[in-house]
Amino acid sequence: MRLCAQHPDLELAYATGDTQAGTLASSLYPSVTAAYPNLVFEEFDADRVDGFDVVFLGLPHEASMALVPQLAGRVGTIVDLSAAYRLKDALQYPTWYGFEHDQPDHLAAAVYGLPELDRSSLPGAGLVAVPGCHVTAASLALEPLIAAGAIERTGIIVDSKTGISGAGRGLKHGSLFCSADENLEAYGLLDHRHTPEIEQTIGSTSAADGPCQVLFTPHLAPLNRAILATCYARPAAGTSLSTQSLLATLARRYAGEPFVVVRPTSPSTKAALGTNTAFLTARYDERTDTVIAICAIDNLCKGASGGAIQAANVALGLDETAGLQRVGLYP
Repeated sequence: MRLCAQHPDLELAYATGDTQAGTLASSLYPSVTAAYPNLVFEEFDADRVDGFDVVFLGLPHEASMALVPQLAGRVGTIVDLSAAYRLKDALQYPTWYGFEHDQPDHLAAAVYGLPELDRSSLPGAGLVAVPGCHVTAASLALEPLIAAGAIERTGIIVDSKTGISGAGRGLKHGSLFCSADENLEAYGLLDHRHTPEIEQTIGSTSAADGPCQVLFTPHLAPLNRAILATCYARPAAGTSLSTQSLLATLARRYAGEPFVVVRPTSPSTKAALGTNTAFLTARYDERTDTVIAICAIDNLCKGASGGAIQAANVALGLDETAGLQRVGLYP
């Protein structure tokens, strides 16, 4: 809603939320009062969206999976922020998400919404699957190095820190102030749902070279909104690497990208606050023969709603940067 309010081409016409139906949006989100003083959340009615240019789905995975068939053909583009249409292999859903995927045709037709890695597939897309937040950060850091053959495709480690907003609005013990404040905790050990998506995404542009394998460990940090992904990998056999060559590889891959910054300095999450910008760096440690790639993003912007707007802009043929900030809020 915040991003749509500042978008020159998008007009918010219908806001739904069955559990919040009848609630004044400004009472739930006071920050949007100036833009939407009288907007009331409504129950979802598929007939209301006929002819819409774009519909954004911010729903549980199975709810999105069931809703997409109802919307397909009735709207121009569906942009889904759940994981329902991210994994191309339907057989992975029972293992990682606990449900059977019963929409194989829509899954096959879905376009992955990370423009920096596959912008050409997005124009005119009917269904866009927005990447997971941790996936966005890890993939932007690792995919160029995988595609360039600089690092091995297996034995990759992703250590990612995220803010409390990544856990959603639900009342959870780990999200309570007294639990989260002054606390740092790993979660999803060995089985976090973003693991197969990271593996799929970082190898997407070089799939012919074989699958990628990642050990992914997310951590909950006492921050409102942020992701800092620190990724470790081994140099590919026969390669000669340096910090300068790694930075050059990233810089070449993202030359001209409006929302990617590559610098020698270590990224900070505060720099990305409120923006759709990803901050990247890399190092080669000769002593341990290890490659380090780091990415900082705002998990709610580039990692979710901002990424969704960016993908929608490309899909609809709009200015890709419309409605999105590139400069962070500081201090």
